[in-house]
Amino acid sequence: MKRMFSKSSKTEKQKMDEDPDIALERQMADTLLSIQPASGVSTTYVPLKISGGSFQGTPETAQLLKEIGGPKTIIHIIKTFYKKVFANPHLEVFFRDTAEPHGERLGNWIVEKMGGEPLWTRERATRPRVPHEISGGDKVVVHDRSSAHYAGWHSVKRPKKDAGKRFKLHDTRVWMRLMFWAARETGAFENPAFESWYIRFIAHFVRVYERLAPSFARESARWSANPENIEKYYKNENSMGSEVLSVSEMSAFDQLPEDERDDAYWPYDD
Repeated sequence: MKRMFSKSSKTEKQKMDEDPDIALERQMADTLLSIQPASGVSTTYVPLKISGGSFQGTPETAQLLKEIGGPKTIIHIIKTFYKKVFANPHLEVFFRDTAEPHGERLGNWIVEKMGGEPLWTRERATRPRVPHEISGGDKVVVHDRSSAHYAGWHSVKRPKKDAGKRFKLHDTRVWMRLMFWAARETGAFENPAFESWYIRFIAHFVRVYERLAPSFARESARWSANPENIEKYYKNENSMGSEVLSVSEMSAFDQLPEDERDDAYWPYDD
């Protein structure tokens, strides 16, 4: 098969493959089991358990999943999220085919991370390995997180000047705002323990796509809590506008509360 990947994009893909979470997903594909919920344990605050740089589900996260209504609640959040993503002209271009079951796949991945059934891993193992065309005339088989995001960077829908560029800070900020909006809109954030945990969970995992993004997770969650922001977003035809899309990284950081600009402990320790 003809290869047209640039050296830089190959390097970025290799870096993502070496991420501890992604590497662990490959290693544990045949050994994953669901986690027994910690019945009777208070879930007022659920810490992130990190081992060797990789997130670990715990009885507490499994209990939290149970308390919010189980896998169906997560799937509802993510399907709502993708409706917003596909209506957003900035993010929609990262997706070759919006008809694919993106909601179920990401939802099942989150459920699995929380300690639920390993449905994402099972589905990934049986997913047809069909090559899909990407920019530059190349093809890629999308079969895991790193290959899916690599395909997104090289989506044929993206402007030629952007094809192959990995996600930038403004991309991840839009993504997180829509994600937390979906969680809030579906009622999942009515559970304070889940809201706190989910914001930190997303902050941990978004780092592999953009190292600066975790600092903006709390800001993104606050954005979704303000009805005026939602109204402005709709009036702006589903766009975050220049306040996110055109602002420099330095200016974006200057807009954060001082205690969120360089917090070396969060999201792992509040």
